[in-house]
Parts: sequence; structure tokens; C-alpha cells
Amino acid sequence: MLKAARCYIHAVDGFNRGLGKIIMWGIFVMAAILLWSSVSKTFFNPSLWTLEVAQFAMVTYYVLGGPYSVQLGSNVRMDLFYAEWSVKKKAWFDAFTVLLLMFYLGVLLYGALNSTAYSLGYFGKEPFAFYWDLITAFVTGGPEAAGEKLGYIERSPTAWRPYLWPVKFVMVFGFFLMLLQALSEFLKDVVVLRGETV
Repeated sequence: MLKAARCYIHAVDGFNRGLGKIIMWGIFVMAAILLWSSVSKTFFNPSLWTLEVAQFAMVTYYVLGGPYSVQLGSNVRMDLFYAEWSVKKKAWFDAFTVLLLMFYLGVLLYGALNSTAYSLGYFGKEPFAFYWDLITAFVTGGPEAAGEKLGYIERSPTAWRPYLWPVKFVMVFGFFLMLLQALSEFLKDVVVLRGETV
């Protein structure tokens, strides 16, 4: 079991580290979008798309950078007592709080899945059945069959009117990666409590 836990930790940490190092450059993407917004408003006709694209870029930056942030331990902590604890006491406390984080991320993931299904035109109460039907239709009949399962695709109510499902899919993917990273952190704590090293 310890070997499997180590393999999982190395795989998840490696993927999230690589993705996080790429996503870090997203700050420059957001700066470029906002710079263009300022230039276009000053010298040209204002661009309709800049505000929403900047918001979508911020969501991507924040949500896909989250797993790497969890891995680095860059989240806010109250170190009043924690800093003085032993390694094992910290591991016990971290294991408990990571379980709470995993519950919270599970709720966020479920909400994001519901919201993404809604943005793809599903208005029922069984989003997992909708996704299953969508995947089955795509595998058996191709994109046309999958397209028949979609309803009214949600768009933003602004003048630009972009589709919202891509940014909602990014949220689903990011919350899923954060959940995997939280499980990795939990396994690290379990390994420390067993007196081993990762």
C-alpha cells in the first residue's frame, strides 16, 4: 500500500507541478488583455471582449494554479500554535484539515458539474446521467449524435455573448485536480504518521 501511495503522490504532484509552472505565466496573459483593453478604450473603439476574457483568464489562472498552491503549502495558515508543534502532531492536524478540504472540494466539484451541465442545455436533476448519455452518444455515433443530446447552450448576457461552458469546464477540471492534490497531501500525512518518508 505504501508503494502505491508513493506512486500516486509522485504522479499527482508531478502533473500539478508541471501545470502550475505553466499556469504561472497566465498573469502575463491577463496583463496583456487588460493593457489592450486600456489602449482600445483610449485610442480606438472599445473592445467588447476584453473584460470577459480577462475574467475567464483569471478563473483559469486561479483554479488551475490552485493544486500547485496546495502542494507548495502557500495557503494561509494561523501559525500561532502550529509552528511549535512536532512533525507528527502537524501531520495529525493536517490530515484532519485535509479531509475537511476534500469534503469542501467535493461539494464545489458537484456544483461545477451541475453548472456545466446547465451550460450545455441540461435542465434536469441528474447531471451524471446527462454526461453518461453525452459520452455514450459521442462514442457510438460521433459528434453529431452527441450534439443531439445538447440543449440550449448557455451564453453570457453581455454584448459579446460568449459561450460559458468552456470556463465552467475549466472549473470542473481545476476542482478535480485540487481534489486529487488534497488526497496526495492526505497520503503524505499518513506516510509521515507511519514514520516513513515520501
